[in-house]
Amino acid sequence: MRVLVTGGTGFIGRHAIAPLQAKGYEVHAVDICDNPEPVEGVVYHQLDLLDPGQLAEVVKEISAERLLHFAWYVEPKEYLTSYNNVRWVSATMELLRLFSEHGGSRAVLAGTCFEYDLQRGFLNEALTPSEPDSLYGTSKNALRNLAQVYAQQNNISLAWGRIFFLYGPHEYASRLVASVANALLRGEEAKCSHGRQVRDFMHVQDVADAFVALLASEVTGTVNVASGTPTTLKDIVMTLAGLTGGEDLVRMGTYPTPENEAPVILGDARRLNNEVGWTPSMNLEEGLAHTLAWWRERMEP
Repeated sequence: MRVLVTGGTGFIGRHAIAPLQAKGYEVHAVDICDNPEPVEGVVYHQLDLLDPGQLAEVVKEISAERLLHFAWYVEPKEYLTSYNNVRWVSATMELLRLFSEHGGSRAVLAGTCFEYDLQRGFLNEALTPSEPDSLYGTSKNALRNLAQVYAQQNNISLAWGRIFFLYGPHEYASRLVASVANALLRGEEAKCSHGRQVRDFMHVQDVADAFVALLASEVTGTVNVASGTPTTLKDIVMTLAGLTGGEDLVRMGTYPTPENEAPVILGDARRLNNEVGWTPSMNLEEGLAHTLAWWRERMEP
């Protein structure tokens, strides 16, 4: 069975390739990147998903039965407020239309925990209100509503995976785990906020595996792609410090936190665990150790 993966060379998409192949899918990965690291058996297509002409041509050429859509605007310091979020709503709906018209029948799209009212703390798909406070979360939530109606009208089986917090190989170097890991590996100070924020983190390989399991299932609607395990940011930083022997380099409380920052953001993972039948393969220490090893291999001598 043929699957179209958008963002196929991105943070999550590249990690979805191997589990998709393991399930027997013929993988077609699309990305704006023009020089991807080749993976045996994967067909790569260079594509600007925001260009309707390119999009129509490539989707028709692939004519996939399955769609796994990760591509979005994700620049770390800009994605929450960028107008590009609105452009991606339109582009994704056009992708879904073309996918349907060329024989597609099952799609899984990537959403975000930022669609929720984050101040609620423990976030459940059915019970927690969708009240985003950013353009990113609002755009994702609007896309979810549009895509669900379109899917119902066009006989597409659609699932929406809400991603929480993730880390791992190929992460932006400015994000928490990557920045702390690199500082500690260089023997430099690791500067952080107070670290009391409780979050729901998963290794990116587990996140990708969860999406592949969701795609292979018959589950529809919104599913939290979350661990369900509360972890403070301080726990993450100090675990990294313990793994590198850099406890004396940690500087908690260096950076201020926004006044309205939610103290707890934790996903209810019961749909993912019980209906999809999937649970994470790595605990926090295993995942952070794997991530440190990846960064260490890429450091200059």
